[in-house]
Amino acid sequence: MKQFAAGDLTRNAGDLFEAAAVAPVAITKHRKPRFVVMSMERYETLTSRDTGSQKAYAVNDMPEDVAVLCDQGIEDYLNG
Repeated sequence: MKQFAAGDLTRNAGDLFEAAAVAPVAITKHRKPRFVVMSMERYETLTSRDTGSQKAYAVNDMPEDVAVLCDQGIEDYLNG
């Protein structure tokens, strides 16, 4: 991910927007990433309720079939 220092934003705004049109860009402050600039299309994709096949559940609300897959994945990870 490209990064721009917060202090350089006014001098490099064009470069920032050009890079953000292609992929998210980190804005750093004191050399630590603090913010992300991205295209509106990317933002809308990330925040839309229609996530395709991806779903998020609280552990207590997880359907049984998803819980089984999650448990198996954790077990596989732990067993290498």
